[in-house]
Amino acid sequence: MFQVASYETYEDGQEIFKEGTYGDWIYLIDEGAVEIFKTVDDQKVVVGVLPEGEILGELAYIAKIPRTASARAVGHTVIGIIDRNFFDQEFNKLSADFQKMIKMVAVRLKNATETICRSKINAD
Repeated sequence: MFQVASYETYEDGQEIFKEGTYGDWIYLIDEGAVEIFKTVDDQKVVVGVLPEGEILGELAYIAKIPRTASARAVGHTVIGIIDRNFFDQEFNKLSADFQKMIKMVAVRLKNATETICRSKINAD
């Protein structure tokens, strides 16, 4: 499916990336799991836990925006870094209109996640 350029190993609780930073990598969970969380009003809100086979980091990469959440390993985790040239080549095969649509969906997902997380904090 994806061409992986390299692998990184993380231990339980180790940070993979931090919300608000810029990243130009998309990751594939090869082994283990990854917790995705946001910090809202100084409170941690878990967005989800991604299992083996899932990808992460795609929103920031596709939309060219800062990371929308933080990611950290759950247990021993091996992450594949998807080859950027491969992904760019595949993405660039799409029409400009379709690329724009995918970027718009990514930004909408970011905004929806932020709204849901804020609602969760306000409800608690």
